[in-house]
Amino acid sequence: MATTIGIVHPGEMGAAVGASLVAEGHEVLWASEGRSGATVARAEAAGLEDAGSLGALVERSSVVLSVCPPHAAVEVARLLVGFDGLFLDANAIAPATALEVRSVIEKAGASYVDGGIIGSPPGGAERTRIYLSGERAGEVAALFGASQVLVKVISESPTAASAVKMGYAAWTKGTAALLLDIVALARAEGVEDDLNAEWAETSAELIGRSWRAAQSAATKGWRWVGEMEEIAASFRAVGLPPGFHEASAEIYRRSPHEVSAPANEETLDTVIDALGGRAVGPSD
Repeated sequence: MATTIGIVHPGEMGAAVGASLVAEGHEVLWASEGRSGATVARAEAAGLEDAGSLGALVERSSVVLSVCPPHAAVEVARLLVGFDGLFLDANAIAPATALEVRSVIEKAGASYVDGGIIGSPPGGAERTRIYLSGERAGEVAALFGASQVLVKVISESPTAASAVKMGYAAWTKGTAALLLDIVALARAEGVEDDLNAEWAETSAELIGRSWRAAQSAATKGWRWVGEMEEIAASFRAVGLPPGFHEASAEIYRRSPHEVSAPANEETLDTVIDALGGRAVGPSD
């Protein structure tokens, strides 16, 4: 059955998810008020209908999806004044943050479903996965039908989907940051060529991985700072050391912000230079 769905706010991922829902026959709304020209272009290309304001989107929608930067997840929930439908938070947030969002949403009279998106935006070679949890997760899953998005309902827990997302990104993005930090250390100590020679003998894939990590850091790393902080908070909340991902957040914070960059040695050089490791001498 066709449903009116609001998406707040359609960045690269949100617009692509919205396009998948449009392809399933749903009316998918967004609100252009205060948004950039780039966002307008993405929404139009995805076939989303402009509701104008967030208030109009809330009034017309029976389901609202939040796909925004992690630091904005709670604030977005607070802006949905008057919404009493079904709310999916699909942001990269810690379980504790998910509970905070849930509290805001349920106090306003809406129903909460937890979500975690893994993979690239729908439309690529690899199918995007959305993990869902919560008592009404099945209703959200049904909206995607046979779309390019693979939906997995895993639990009635209000935070299980966020926990999966935190664990997955802790590895993929956390280890990429660690690899860049290692290269920066080797360069500062003057042993980068020696390390690469050892990797070529025993772990050849790490050279290519360091190039790809640098590409991601340069083009998307600025968007991952908040996500690393949420992952660190997730570890801290269960009594585990959060330092790995606090450091990862700092790596991405220092990374350059490029529109595009190839996965090659030149991009690696640019990122390592931006990290700011200093060469040391015998007196140091």
